[in-house]
Amino acid sequence: MLTRSRVLAPEPVPDLNAAAEAGWGDGLDAAVTLGPAGVIEELEASGLRGRGGAGFPTGRKWRTVALNASPALPTAVVVNAAEGEPGSFKDRAILRRNPYRVLEGALIAAHAVGADAVVVALKASFSEEAARVRQAIEEIERARQADGIGLTVFEGPNEYLYGEETALLEAIDGREPFPRVAPPFRHGVDELGDGEASAADVEMAAPGDATAAPPALVNNVETIANVPAILADGPDAFRSIGTSGTPGTVVCTVTGRTRRHGVGEFPTGTPLRSVIEALGDGARPGRRITAVLSGVAHPFLPADLLETPVDFDALDAVGAGLGAAGFIVFDDATDLVAVAQGVSRFLAIESCGQCTPCKQDGLALSDLLDRVRRSDATDLDLVAIGDRARTVADGARCFLAHQHQRVVGSLLELFPGLLAAHLDGHVGAAEPELIAPIVDFDGDRAVLDETHPEKHADWTTAGVDSGRSPADRLGRTPDSG
Repeated sequence: MLTRSRVLAPEPVPDLNAAAEAGWGDGLDAAVTLGPAGVIEELEASGLRGRGGAGFPTGRKWRTVALNASPALPTAVVVNAAEGEPGSFKDRAILRRNPYRVLEGALIAAHAVGADAVVVALKASFSEEAARVRQAIEEIERARQADGIGLTVFEGPNEYLYGEETALLEAIDGREPFPRVAPPFRHGVDELGDGEASAADVEMAAPGDATAAPPALVNNVETIANVPAILADGPDAFRSIGTSGTPGTVVCTVTGRTRRHGVGEFPTGTPLRSVIEALGDGARPGRRITAVLSGVAHPFLPADLLETPVDFDALDAVGAGLGAAGFIVFDDATDLVAVAQGVSRFLAIESCGQCTPCKQDGLALSDLLDRVRRSDATDLDLVAIGDRARTVADGARCFLAHQHQRVVGSLLELFPGLLAAHLDGHVGAAEPELIAPIVDFDGDRAVLDETHPEKHADWTTAGVDSGRSPADRLGRTPDSG
């Protein structure tokens, strides 16, 4: 079996005693011995890259936060557990099996950047994960292992953008999950009053701007879960598997048109085809894989590139991306126009509307692709799809609009004949394709959020869509109260 077990425990760890028997605390002890500067040096030497999607070097991020410490207020460490990327379930799987490892990594981070608080930010709907984390926190505090660092759980909204780093900080600060124009290590607009101002209304501090706002270190669950072993065993041990550009392992989720679905941990550099075979048991009987999406953040990867290694650089090089390693598999019975329309609708609905092209061009793209899916489009509609795809990311302050552009653009580039086939009558109307977050697993099948089609573009679910963007509907200026 190709799978490894560095951060994804084979079985749930029941309590702190069991975690300690498996080495819990060794990383913390090493961190104390090394000191803050030594911890960051070890992390940089390991080559760990963020597993939340962007692949940013973790050590560099920690060093940046440490260098931008506020002279007046302490730093905070935030564990981003707001997993909402369609196709991904790896962070929830890690927390369900071993929250102790994640909390140890967060405590090490707090020691390294001088933080006095750790916040595990997840969605209010993640009840099982929240219960496990709270139990682990109670045990750690009872054992006096937190070293004076406050450990709390924050339960936020279900919106997709809540997982975006700066939007996550907005939600923790009591505002709506709208991405900021600010470096992500800047935390808070508290001079405007908690909950009284939104990032939709306020230009945040730019790099180099003088501000007393304390920094926040935000790391994804999987990223932070790698830290204890790096400190306990050393960076060379971490680099002993994986690739030079993306050392270590990656926790993958495979769903879609495969025999089964699953979550598993693999050395980076493992061919994507092998991951799909190991977790999904390959294509459905009598079918062949035609394309794969890594969540809704990256372009389609065609089947002839399935030997590409699961690695940030390798997947980028072929025009796709690793992202959160949530691989949604499609076969020759799938209409990829319907898939692209499902992605387009999801992103258009989840756009906050701070950037007008993102929301308005996104909604237009969704409608245009839906006409194609229903075989009810014209040649002018195809031209309009290309036009909207080019402008949807204009002025975007977060990556969501670029995701829209990349997925739709890859459909036009890789499968141009599919859209035309819907126009000339060679392909009939296709059924809608649900693209939505995973709610849970039922045995070896992922259960998707089937309520998402009921969500309006203004982020309400009842009644009629107001026609207003979420930023217009929910954003408040300091003067409006």
